[in-house]
Amino acid sequence: MSKQTKDILNENGIKLNRNLGQNYLIDRNKRDQIIDFGDISKDDVILEIGTGIGTLTIELAKRAKRVIAIEQDSKISEILAKRLKTEKIDNVELINDDALKVDFPPFNKIISNLPYQISSPITFKFLDYDFDLAILMYQKEFAQRMNGEVGSKNYSRLSAMLYFKCDVEMLSDVSCESFIPKPQIDSSVVKLTPKENKIPDDEFKIYSKFTRALFQHRNKKIKNALVDSRHIIGNVDKKVLKKRLNCIENEMIIDYLKKRVVVLTPEEILFISQNLYPLFKE
Repeated sequence: MSKQTKDILNENGIKLNRNLGQNYLIDRNKRDQIIDFGDISKDDVILEIGTGIGTLTIELAKRAKRVIAIEQDSKISEILAKRLKTEKIDNVELINDDALKVDFPPFNKIISNLPYQISSPITFKFLDYDFDLAILMYQKEFAQRMNGEVGSKNYSRLSAMLYFKCDVEMLSDVSCESFIPKPQIDSSVVKLTPKENKIPDDEFKIYSKFTRALFQHRNKKIKNALVDSRHIIGNVDKKVLKKRLNCIENEMIIDYLKKRVVVLTPEEILFISQNLYPLFKE
């Protein structure tokens, strides 16, 4: 697979840019393992982000009902279109656009070797959609943050956001030797399975604002973090917010406000967001 990938790139005069997250998987065994993790049937519509020249796309198309393949690089997209035509594969909807800007057509599974530079925003975008499961490859350090334990160095906004939306399972590590060009660190394959008992969308939107605001200052006390990032949550004046926070009488909330962001559980952040959101309105 390595030779085939290099030959296709050379024939088309393509030089991959590591800085754009163009690290192509060349390990056939790992590719097949990723596909097997997806448990694909002929009823599945697969979303793939960052298709490259089709290492995953073509094999996914052979197993699924349909593949929605999104590739931002126009030259790479043209190469894939030619490969699909040559191999007479007609169940791939190829979209040459920025995955962060387009609305995704209906799908039920996501299987992707994601461009590393959009790992965070594309994962947050996935959370806005309903799906059965996602098999995704990330840089290993990023994957570890997805399941970060409260209080640990890996606990982050990402961990807290995923907590109420998906179960996160680490499936396999992938050596940097499995890609061209070779990235600096290894990767991990992660499975996301949406949780059945999610919090309501309107509550999650507010929770999301609080989480974003708090983790911009993960080592500060909750009260200071909320004041410093108040603009993310609402449009209240700094002095007004400080006064409102100082007037809180609920002992539990007062205690939370004295703690540092990194030690608060997702449930505690949710509690704070539910109780303090009115304070951020003019």
